[in-house]
Amino acid sequence: MSTDQIQDPSQGKKLALVTGASRGFGAAIAEALAADGWHIMAVAKTSGALEELDDRIQSAGGSASLGPLDVAEPEQMAHLAQSVGARWGGVDLWVHTAIHAAPLCPAGHIDAKELAKSTAVNMTATAQLIGLIEPLLIARKGTALFFDDNRAGQKFFSVYGATKAAQMAMVRSWQAETAKVGPRVVIAEPKPMATALRGRFFPGEDRSVLADRHDEARRILAAL
Repeated sequence: MSTDQIQDPSQGKKLALVTGASRGFGAAIAEALAADGWHIMAVAKTSGALEELDDRIQSAGGSASLGPLDVAEPEQMAHLAQSVGARWGGVDLWVHTAIHAAPLCPAGHIDAKELAKSTAVNMTATAQLIGLIEPLLIARKGTALFFDDNRAGQKFFSVYGATKAAQMAMVRSWQAETAKVGPRVVIAEPKPMATALRGRFFPGEDRSVLADRHDEARRILAAL
């Protein structure tokens, strides 16, 4: 069969770009969107986890493209935006779940490497991605979806709380700036979920009372 006869699985589908898609809530969001007929552009650092996500999506009848890229690498993200624009001409939905969760510690014992990585992933990468993806969303009259997790000022959450709060401050500014002209920016607040990230913060917690990440993904997407 010639390449001209091979059908692009994304053809005719809305495109969802999911940054931080390989595991946890990001993967649940990607799977839920794929099940609803979206083509997923899944971006994350871990190739193996992305391939496992792709297997699950395909086994359920969906389609995905994989981008094993680091959101904290500006050149990689610029290449991603250029490639998405060239192939699809825009993005219908951008879901940003990429986050670095620094280990909890007293404010007086912050690790410089953890602070630098948290700043790069949670703040700097978000700022760059907003600039890169905004034109792609405008082209499709798309929506950007972010998730708040307000830990600012809580004990031992100094690094994560501060950098996550800074991320959401940028997003809220963008949301206010684009309210009339687009793109649409939505901020959701998931219920406490039984994810690995939360498990690192609260290792002794009773996980049986926490929300299922797949249920939360479907709930939040239904409200868009």
